[in-house]
Amino acid sequence: MPAVTIHSPPNLRDKAARALWLFVWALLFRPSPTPFFGWRRFLLRLFGAEVGEGAHPYSSVRIWAPWNLVMKAGSCLAAGVDCYCVDKIVLGHDAVVSQRAFLCTATHDHGELGFRLMTGPVIISENAWVAAEAYIGPGVTVGAGAVAGARAVVVRDVPPGAVVVGNPARVVASEERSARPVVLPIKKGK
Repeated sequence: MPAVTIHSPPNLRDKAARALWLFVWALLFRPSPTPFFGWRRFLLRLFGAEVGEGAHPYSSVRIWAPWNLVMKAGSCLAAGVDCYCVDKIVLGHDAVVSQRAFLCTATHDHGELGFRLMTGPVIISENAWVAAEAYIGPGVTVGAGAVAGARAVVVRDVPPGAVVVGNPARVVASEERSARPVVLPIKKGK
């Protein structure tokens, strides 16, 4: 089981900061044209995110608390990704999180009457890929070069180079991948 810690409820300052971020997100971040990655990196940095050069945060990304977000150089949060970053979310160099994936750093203690909030960081290591609509749970690390397949539900760490699919996610392949891009020939119709 990934490590999670008990988390205090948000204080007034945190709530005010999130309200201001939501206002800025709605007026300046969300409506920005797709190629304006530099503008969105700037806005995220204003709110305390650590964002490397060449990172690609798309305009429809939902980020709960930007000050808990780290995007290393070349990383990507694609359209519709939801970053519920009550705790840290870290994307390593050239990590990709595809459309509508959900990175979730918080849960509740179902064994307690008050359903206490528990959090754990989500780490998507360098060159890892979280495919479309996958769920990555609190305290999970997706290892370097690993792949979480489309709609996978990942609640345990993914070893480096592994490919996981399904609900719950299970390893279906483990391999070293080339750092070079693979270009496939395009067949023209007759």
